[in-house]
Amino acid sequence: MDASRTRALGRAVAAAALVCCAVLAAGCSPSASPAAQDTDTDTAATARAALPMAANDLQSDYQKVIKNVLPSVVQIQASHDLGSGVVYDDKGHIVTNAHVVRSEKTFKVTTANSEEPLTASLVYSYPQQDLAVIKLDKVPSGLRAATFADSEKVEVGQIVLAMGSPLGLSSSVTQGIVSATGRTVSETAGGGTGATIANMVQTSAAINPGNSGGALVNLDGQIIGIPTLAAADPDLGGSAAPGIGFAIPASMVKTIADQIIKNGKVVDSGRAALGITARTVVDDHYQPAGVAVVSVKSGGSADKAGLRPGDIITKLDDVPINTITSLSEALAADKPGQKTTVTYQRAGAERTANATLGEQ
Repeated sequence: MDASRTRALGRAVAAAALVCCAVLAAGCSPSASPAAQDTDTDTAATARAALPMAANDLQSDYQKVIKNVLPSVVQIQASHDLGSGVVYDDKGHIVTNAHVVRSEKTFKVTTANSEEPLTASLVYSYPQQDLAVIKLDKVPSGLRAATFADSEKVEVGQIVLAMGSPLGLSSSVTQGIVSATGRTVSETAGGGTGATIANMVQTSAAINPGNSGGALVNLDGQIIGIPTLAAADPDLGGSAAPGIGFAIPASMVKTIADQIIKNGKVVDSGRAALGITARTVVDDHYQPAGVAVVSVKSGGSADKAGLRPGDIITKLDDVPINTITSLSEALAADKPGQKTTVTYQRAGAERTANATLGEQ
């Protein structure tokens, strides 16, 4: 929203506040003069006129953003899956979710302005962050790349629009706010890639199947994130929980997409790792009780710290570890090169080891 519209909305809100005060003053002062009453009436009339103007300004902002950004949001058709994508540059690169492309190599892409689907090929898929880049085989004239926002400037309460193809309904738009930032979310292997992703943006804008890989946009027309999944409510049989969706932040999208476009793969993930394969173990009551090390990467973080197959990790620094998911979430909050203390059990005895985290 530009500064002039922000000031207009502020004046409308201020005028509304003046109306409330004027009504209260008129009702509480039996000696109010006719001139004062006329002034109150004029103020109320001004405020009533200003409020519809402010609403019209906000509606105009919505329509301007949709007009500018929707042409950069595409529908992606794989063999069995349907999702969305965002035009990344004028060379035909499109960023989307890895769980949209899965293991496929070729796709049909429909832009907002095209009547016939275009063909595209996979550049690289990075399931660890649930991101992928595909490229149009032929770049149509007028293809418009999206503008990505600075993730550090995303704030709770910002109005956002989600754009994509939910349930196959192309070029759909929903509205909400940024509900939270900095969420660490673990996907299911069935609906996503099973990745644990840090710093996700939570939004109340509706995120439905088909929205994956689309755009979460602020009122400046900038992409603040790539919608990826909706929260599942166990009480509803695992169906989506209304009003709780998540998007990969724009900064991470750019970091991964730039590497894929330049190198054909991800060379610097920024994701911390211990360098192990592991599995969840349960106690005598069949409750998750830790993460058993199955194998250790030679020369990796765990190997240098002295961990061995059969060790059961129960804590990373002060964070309890009882499942693979909890270990992934703890690592997602850390960075490669960071030092951490690993608490583990070996032959029934508790031990600790100091480890310098590697990169995934």
